[in-house]
Amino acid sequence: MSAGSTNILFLSHYFPPEVNAPATRTYEHCRVWAEQDNVNVTVVTCFPNHPNGKIYPGFKNKLFQREIVDGIQVFRVWSYLAANEGFAARILNYLSYMFMAILVCLFKRPKADVVVSTSPQFFCGMAGYFVSRLLRAKWILEIRDLWPESIVAVGAMKDSIMIRFLYRLELFCYKKCNHIVAVTDSFKEYMKAKGIPEHKISVIKNGVNLQFYDQSPTNLAADEVTAFKNKYKLDGKFVAAYVGTHGMAHHLETVLEAAQLTLDEPDIVYMLVGDGAEKKKLAALANELGVNEVVRFVPQLPKSMMPVVWSVTDVSIVHLKRSPTFETVIPSKIFECLAMKKPVILGVKGESEKLIKQGECGITIEPESATEMASAIRLLKEDKQRFNQLAGNGRAFVEESFNRSKLALTFLQLIAGNQKLNVNSAPVVESKC
Repeated sequence: MSAGSTNILFLSHYFPPEVNAPATRTYEHCRVWAEQDNVNVTVVTCFPNHPNGKIYPGFKNKLFQREIVDGIQVFRVWSYLAANEGFAARILNYLSYMFMAILVCLFKRPKADVVVSTSPQFFCGMAGYFVSRLLRAKWILEIRDLWPESIVAVGAMKDSIMIRFLYRLELFCYKKCNHIVAVTDSFKEYMKAKGIPEHKISVIKNGVNLQFYDQSPTNLAADEVTAFKNKYKLDGKFVAAYVGTHGMAHHLETVLEAAQLTLDEPDIVYMLVGDGAEKKKLAALANELGVNEVVRFVPQLPKSMMPVVWSVTDVSIVHLKRSPTFETVIPSKIFECLAMKKPVILGVKGESEKLIKQGECGITIEPESATEMASAIRLLKEDKQRFNQLAGNGRAFVEESFNRSKLALTFLQLIAGNQKLNVNSAPVVESKC
């Protein structure tokens, strides 16, 4: 590392104003790092277009653009645009980013003592190999999801020569990087089973920006909350909300089937916030099941609106398709809703289930069980004492163990290795990106 300073180059397919989990994790970590003395952070990312493959207003899919975002130098590069659906087009999207990230680092030569690349997307992770060698820097590979394992789990691809090739590339990356940061303990065990030594893997889990979500309806702009309730007819309703990507992995058909089971209680409504490949199918299914009166489809919203969304929510639904692969994950939306004192109804087995039980902050159900989901919603609607207990436990749990600022500083110390950094001891003030 260069004496007196640390230069971090972060490769991420996603970055704000995109609002998905990888964009949020990358931004919040990089912003905390950039606030420290003698730490310089550069991010190489795409022009924002997730999940529909359409460039956000105010941006153009140009060859290159440089900007400064909260002290972070951001290089945006051209990519082949593709919606978050369809295998071939998405692979072209991922590959185009990888090649452009390599090219921009070749010609712009950003300072880098350490290159961090995050996967998925897989080729974004692999770009770290080429860029780190180009810039003669150490390479840390962050694993937020097991890929290609996850695409096999949702049925997007079956066992084939291509999948076997991708598994070989996965192992190549694990072996060639200097260190791996996984977001769950289960991912670490998966890698150890593939022969990766334990000392090469650290676990830094997802967390939440506590300052951003340290808001209640009374602290939020009352007119925003009221307008949102009026727009989606939520006043006087018990709201069970799913917030996030509407994809194959999430099996949100279960939420609509649960809505059908609670039609006899019209004060229970279901809110699905976000976008994704399955959204049109879900809207058609809602019509088919006759639940349109109790289901609210809300489009993807900017990050700044998330406290409003959670404030009008009573319970948060976190759900994934039944699969052994998903037993290794912890959906990041868990931490946001807990920070806003919203009990979780969790339809995910494995490590996520253990976390909810450890924090005593929700009810766990079998994945894809509409009956159990409907029963849990009814229970939390009727049992106010239990509802309040779970809500309070959730906020205390994330404050203790999942403060994103503290996790970011832990990550920074890992990046710095033995180099002594003057890490600010004052609490980090979170930005409302």
